[in-house]
Amino acid sequence: MSGEASREENVYMAKLAEQAERYEEMVEFMEKVAKTVDVEELTVEERNLLSVAYKNVIGARRASWRIISSIEQKEESRGNEDHVSIIKDYRSKIETELSKICDGILNLLETHLIPSASAAESKVFYLKMKGDYHRYLAEFKTGAERKEAAESTLVAYKSAQDIALADLAPTHPIRLGLALNFSVFYYEILNSPDRACNLAKQAFDEAISELDTLGEESYKDSTLIMQLLRDNLTLWTSDITVSFSQFLSSYIIGSTARILCYDVLKSLLAISIHCCGWLYLAGVSYKTVTNVLSSFTGRCWG
Repeated sequence: MSGEASREENVYMAKLAEQAERYEEMVEFMEKVAKTVDVEELTVEERNLLSVAYKNVIGARRASWRIISSIEQKEESRGNEDHVSIIKDYRSKIETELSKICDGILNLLETHLIPSASAAESKVFYLKMKGDYHRYLAEFKTGAERKEAAESTLVAYKSAQDIALADLAPTHPIRLGLALNFSVFYYEILNSPDRACNLAKQAFDEAISELDTLGEESYKDSTLIMQLLRDNLTLWTSDITVSFSQFLSSYIIGSTARILCYDVLKSLLAISIHCCGWLYLAGVSYKTVTNVLSSFTGRCWG
């Protein structure tokens, strides 16, 4: 291509880069497209290409960060200080890359994409995206920087939620995707499982009630996200019993009688956990579910 590539050429090159799994170059092509937008917003295809490009670039680094952080914890537990020092430097390098990627898309969203968005669907899409990348920063930042990233995430998600609840159907995949990511933010970043479960359950229930109105073009995307919401709810309502399991393990020490019945009680507790997960999905409040488990444990050991 000679001279300045056209919008259409950059979109085509982004598609080629995607097929070749050269996602950094895909980002570059789609950034060029996004920066040509002043009044006219990106098409659905263009914004999806931009999202896919950044998701793959950031996803690889997030996975790397998790792996390195896990190795770092293992080396710390073994007392290998020399290895820990090397790992910290390497983790810092990955974090610098993560920050650069997040800063790039957040700047693009602030200066071009959000200001040019006119349709409700586009506004929710970009505000959700803004929340996502602030959340990715909050995953590895510490102290004041983490607090700032978390606050920015909350503001972006809430802004997107206000528009989504007013203008998008409960079964709309973008609205469902927002609910999914917003609930993950509550659970993983704010350590608020009750709010995470409430948000996810409300989104799931509202979508279920209108499932018969779902169009064929978005059926697959919407039902996939609904499945993810349900999976998270099941996981999160089972996670609340970790402390009970730890309690059981410590309580039986030194008591032969309790050791003998431990396996039986553990099996009963597992059944109660499973039932409580379904109780929550059926509409029982998070607080009530935790109270049921507390009561069960108390009766077992009282």
